[in-house]
Amino acid sequence: MVKQSYCHRTDIEPTVTFQIDFKAGKPVYLQLVDQIRYAAASGALRAGEPLPSIRPLAEELRVNRNTVAKAYTELEAQGVIESIPGKGCFLKDSNSPFTKQVRQRLLTAEIDEAVVMAHHLQVDREAFLALVEERLEFFERKSASGNGAS
Repeated sequence: MVKQSYCHRTDIEPTVTFQIDFKAGKPVYLQLVDQIRYAAASGALRAGEPLPSIRPLAEELRVNRNTVAKAYTELEAQGVIESIPGKGCFLKDSNSPFTKQVRQRLLTAEIDEAVVMAHHLQVDREAFLALVEERLEFFERKSASGNGAS
């Protein structure tokens, strides 16, 4: 039997909107995982902030509750969120539970995917690197503007 995190929360929901593309080739639960990780990286979600409860989020996204539960379980396994029984799921501090080697391997895989995508889209090296710089600056600004409230 697979252990799943069932989060139940009834208080204030975060102001992050999740969108699912049912025609995308990516599983719905992974789309949700990516969006929560993006929200955390951009500062839209902050450490200690609660995630939406499973049932209302599933209803809002029009997906099965198990899909949202699977996304939350995956995020908990990755160390992105923590489940507190009776209180809900919360974004964890950004301290990575992974060793430096594991972090580098995971990041390398993501970078490789982006490089391959850029190649397929015929984006040249200079434009690709400029976009990477732009995105880094974007996240740095978001993170800097959000640190005062934490």
